[in-house]
Formats: sequence, C-alpha cells, structure tokens
Amino acid sequence: MIIQPQKAEIMSFKKYFNCLKGLSVLIFLLFFQFVSAQFDFSVLDKKIESYKVDLGKNVSCIIYKDGKVIYKKQVENFDIKTQAPIASSSQWLTTALILNLVDAGKLSLDDNVAQYLPIFAKYGKKYITIRHCLTHQTGLEADQGLMKMFEKNRFESLEAEADAFASKRDIMKNPGEEFRYTNVGINLAARVAEVVGKRGFEQLINERILRPLTMRSTSFNNNGNTPNPSGGAITSAGDYANFLIMLLNKGMFNGKQVLSPKSVEEMLTIQVESSKVKNIAKVVDGYSYGLGCFIHEADTNGKAIVASFPSFYGTLPWIDKCRGYVAVIITKDLMGETKKQVFVDLKNTIDGVIGVESCN
Repeated sequence: MIIQPQKAEIMSFKKYFNCLKGLSVLIFLLFFQFVSAQFDFSVLDKKIESYKVDLGKNVSCIIYKDGKVIYKKQVENFDIKTQAPIASSSQWLTTALILNLVDAGKLSLDDNVAQYLPIFAKYGKKYITIRHCLTHQTGLEADQGLMKMFEKNRFESLEAEADAFASKRDIMKNPGEEFRYTNVGINLAARVAEVVGKRGFEQLINERILRPLTMRSTSFNNNGNTPNPSGGAITSAGDYANFLIMLLNKGMFNGKQVLSPKSVEEMLTIQVESSKVKNIAKVVDGYSYGLGCFIHEADTNGKAIVASFPSFYGTLPWIDKCRGYVAVIITKDLMGETKKQVFVDLKNTIDGVIGVESCN
C-alpha cells in the first residue's frame, strides 16, 4: 500500500524548501557585499582618470585575485573584451608555447638551434641555444629601432625569416654574452617550434596555449601575413588575464595543466641580471629578465615576486605572486618611452589597496 503525503506535510516541505532558497540567496548577497567591500579601488579609478593624457581615451583594466575578478574598468567603449595590438607583450605568450613543447619532450631549452635548423651550423652559428633565443642573447645582428619589432613580418614564412637570420645576420657577440632586445631570438624560437611541432606557429599556439586558456579574442593573424611571434599579437585585457592566472596557479587553468610547475618556475626565474639588461625601453629599464618576461622583484634565489611585460603600445600586464593577484591594463594608444612612472604609480596604487606589509 502506498501512503500519500498529507497536504499539510507538502505545504510544510515547500515552506522549508523556500526558506532554504531564501537563506542561500541571503548568504550569497552577504558574501558578495563582503567581497565588494573588501577592496576600495576608488583611488585607482581616480589615478586612471588622471592619466588619460598618458594612457589615451581607450583603456581597459582587470584585476584578478583569489579565484575572482576584484576590479574592472573601461574608459569610453573599450572594455575587457575589446581587442588591441599588444606589441612586445606577445613574447610572453610565444615563450609559453616553447615551454609547453619542452614539457611535451619535443625539445630542451639548452638544445642548439642548429639541431633543428641545420642552416645555422652551415653559417657558423651552431652555438645559439633555445634559451639564448628566449633571453635575447643570440648575439646576432638585429634591426635598429624598437618600432621594427612591431612591423608586419615582411618574410613569406618563419622558415624564410630564420634562414635569413642564419645567412645574412652577422655575429655581433658570442651567444650568451650580451642582452640585445630584438625580434630575432623569439621569432627564431617560434620557427623551431614549427619544426618540432610539425605545424605552423599560429596553429600550434592556438592548440597548445590560446584554446586551453579560452583566449578567444587573441590571435597572431596579421590579415594573411606571416605571423610575428615577437610583436604581432592582438588580444583583450580579459584574455591576457587568463594567461597570467595560469602562471599564478603554477601552470593550471580551469583544471587543465597548460604548463608544468617546473616550466612556470623556470620562466619566472632570473636568467639575465638587471645590470646586463641594456638598450631597452625606459618602461622596463632597470629590471632583470626571465624567460620571455621582465622580473621587477625577486627573492634571494632569483625567483620572481613580480613579473611583467609592459609594451611600447601601452599594454601593462603583470603578476604579483606575493600579493596573489594579476592585473592587465590595455590601451589603444602608444605610451612611448617615458611612461614607466605611470606603470609604477598604478601598480603601487593597486598594491596599496590590496595590501601586504612585506613580500620578503
């Protein structure tokens, strides 16, 4: 015999269920209010407004901490999903691709480039390693002027560009002796990636980095031109934040291990001391260099506390491991050579809001 519940019992259960729903909503609202009230970024709003002349009319900013976005801002209609060219900040993404291939066992950072591109041995340039490429220490002659790095690639392919580096560029210094900030090393490493990955650069970086990080607004596609891995990416603040979140989480993003913790640690370890980082844009002058990124602060073992890759185009992405946050500011306008104080001031402002007495 089936016993039917009494009407009163049903009503009582509904009331209980509705109470639970109401309590859940209340708890959520209280939690949201707590999170919102935890950080007061009104001073940052004022700073960004005060730097309109330096940053331009189109600015987007996002800050992420403890698994959530804690700050978003847009100036005009330039929001965190709006695409913009990021120039040399592209190099951090390209470096991640190389490290992903290292994780896959397809190459080693200390392999010679000539192992994959024999033309380099032919022209007496067999001692350049992948690590030299990712730290701007190939020793090869480079184009003069920072703007050369951001031009559309004039070669028909990365293979043709790499062949030209081997056959037409003089050796200015022995590999590893001098830091010279150019597009040579990064684009050369990207060509090695094509060889070991057996795919074009764009396909590789989409499959191994951009897609796993859901970076749907990011591309190295230059309207059909050969991609420029050292300075040709377009992205959004929200997309680039995903990349930095992955680094903050030791290579993990949404349950996927995009880079190994070992590769992230290697990337964020000083490879070139600040005293040797010369002939560089003023926005990063005085910083050390890791693999594909600048290191502002490090511990006694050379491990990054703060790492970034500000670009000439006004992209300011950074990761702060001490305070546990990432931030990205993207603009549409060139920031020029003299805007380091803007970057430093904005970061100091954010640090002051988040707060930590000492990161040592």
